[in-house]
Amino acid sequence: MSSTAERRQQIEAKRAKLAELRKARADRQKSDSDRKSSETSAGSFTPKNNDVDDLLSSILRESRGPGATAGNGYLDSGELTPSSSMPGTPSMGTSLLPSSLSGRASRNSDFASSIGTTLAPSINSATDNVMAREMVPRFLPDLIDIEQELFELPTKKERVIYNKEVQTMEIEVETPNHEAETLQRGVSEVDIEALQAARDRELEEESVQLDKEIEEEIREIPPEELASILAAPELLEFVDSTTKMFYRAIHDYDPTRDYRVGTEAGSDESEGRVKRVCEFFDERYTKNRSITDVDWSPQYPELSVASYNKNAAALNEPDGIVAVWNLHLLERPEFVFHSQSDVLSVTFSPFHSNLVFGGTYSGQILLWDNRSKHLPVLKTPLSASGHTHPVYSMQMVGTQNAHNLITSSTDGTVCSWLVDMLAQPQETQELIHAGHNKTGEVAITIMDFPDNETTAFWVGTEEGNVYQANRYDRAGAKAGLNQYDVYKAHAGPVMGLHFHPTSGSVDFSDLFLTSSVDWTVKLWRAKSLAKPSTTPHVISPLYSFDESDDPVYDVKWHPTHPAVFGAVDGSGKFDLWNLNMDTEVPVVQTGVGTGRALNKLQWDKKDGRRAAIGGSDGKLYIYDIGDMAIPRESEWSDLQKTVSGMVSGGAQTNGLVDGDVRSIAGR
Repeated sequence: MSSTAERRQQIEAKRAKLAELRKARADRQKSDSDRKSSETSAGSFTPKNNDVDDLLSSILRESRGPGATAGNGYLDSGELTPSSSMPGTPSMGTSLLPSSLSGRASRNSDFASSIGTTLAPSINSATDNVMAREMVPRFLPDLIDIEQELFELPTKKERVIYNKEVQTMEIEVETPNHEAETLQRGVSEVDIEALQAARDRELEEESVQLDKEIEEEIREIPPEELASILAAPELLEFVDSTTKMFYRAIHDYDPTRDYRVGTEAGSDESEGRVKRVCEFFDERYTKNRSITDVDWSPQYPELSVASYNKNAAALNEPDGIVAVWNLHLLERPEFVFHSQSDVLSVTFSPFHSNLVFGGTYSGQILLWDNRSKHLPVLKTPLSASGHTHPVYSMQMVGTQNAHNLITSSTDGTVCSWLVDMLAQPQETQELIHAGHNKTGEVAITIMDFPDNETTAFWVGTEEGNVYQANRYDRAGAKAGLNQYDVYKAHAGPVMGLHFHPTSGSVDFSDLFLTSSVDWTVKLWRAKSLAKPSTTPHVISPLYSFDESDDPVYDVKWHPTHPAVFGAVDGSGKFDLWNLNMDTEVPVVQTGVGTGRALNKLQWDKKDGRRAAIGGSDGKLYIYDIGDMAIPRESEWSDLQKTVSGMVSGGAQTNGLVDGDVRSIAGR
């Protein structure tokens, strides 16, 4: 590719050079023709010396008339010469005139003798004087010879003064005569014509060679070579990055927006105060796959990530993939990562914007870097030191300088990993419950840490119970599973578990929600960690939300509004609850997609306006809840009153819950 581009640049440079040479030749020919035409026009109006001599001779012949003799001062040749018999023209030795007049006459005589070779304008005046002398009667005085010595006074020596003007005066160079100029011009013109002819031949040869190179360059590329060029990694990377920028620029602004349509008009994709922003789907990567987990980037609010299981219809594709989606790039994922096993859980690293972690069906933990290619940069080995069962839940805990990745699997194992070392876990715990009949393992389906907590965590299990566990020994409690405090109310596997975020004037971090395949959502208050039970103790929920008619696969508290939470179920409904407004029915219930099951829900970490919902149809839906995400100042105090009312009516609520459990068990 680079050699072809360089060759094209060389040909373009030769084309430009050829055009310049052709232009220079045309300009040179034009200037030569202009110079020749100007010389021809100037020569027709310049009299030559021979023409002046002929004109003077003809005038003199006409003026002397017949009978003129050489004694009168004229020669037959037409030339005017001084004569001793001509009055007024005595010789220098016999002149009667004073020295000054004699010198003047002598100079006049010399001037007259050289008139034939001087300028043409003085001819008429000399001829008129001669004719006037012949017409006037001549008086011939007696002449006597007197010897007189003439002295020439020396002229005063010119004083040379040097100044700046003299030193910088332009020196006039004597020009050669016309014949020399003509000869030299003829020789130079011959040389110039020969040089121009040589240049023209060189130009034609180069033009022919350039045409041959262009013909070779634009030859037809064979299909095999074209396929290799199109499959070059450099070309694919360039096309990928360029199209991403192009699509981002398109989606930053909607050029088809019609401002005549009011925003309150609503659309088919919105219901109530909840509006669908977009849906992410790629025919190549996500077809025939289901979304197993979703998350939002803590650093970039426009980025979300989704994990997918295998595509049973495509055996050559990777079993699991992870796609990072961009709200400004709707046509395809920003990044796509591959896995050899189904990816069941995924999370962005809150402390490294380039890292994405995934838990797989095989029990491996994978780490991808968006600065690298599709494959993971680190992964755990398939060994007994880590997970050997599917990893359905993972969470990053700690601070920027000290943090760990906590993962859990259905074999009851909880592992703690260092981000830069996945060869073996830093810590491993097996959650064992002695009260189980067949096996002591606790099959963990979901796990969550309360805010600002790195040691104690809660797990949901396949049997429907929720347990509290500790990573380390702490005051009054040992590391491992707390077997005595059992949060029991669900009649099926717990699919969602989420603690209330610590935000606002009142701390509700001891409240958590759970969802289950028994079609219900439960509200719980966590027991104090300082006083664990020493005997079996069943903890009942504060309230049960029984509105759904399908399994509720996920539930999440809103990050900024204390009384709002969302839930998604198997019928494809997205329920938005506000406990300060109503505890019986959701404030907004939205049908998402084509009615397929919704598996996961996650609020964006910036302000909670958007919710990412993953469906079993492989589509990631983004919804905006608008002003419902903005709490009033009284929301925290109102929620306190609501929770107090739930606690006071606990006996009646527990009765309803037990009845629901019995009815579901009877089915």
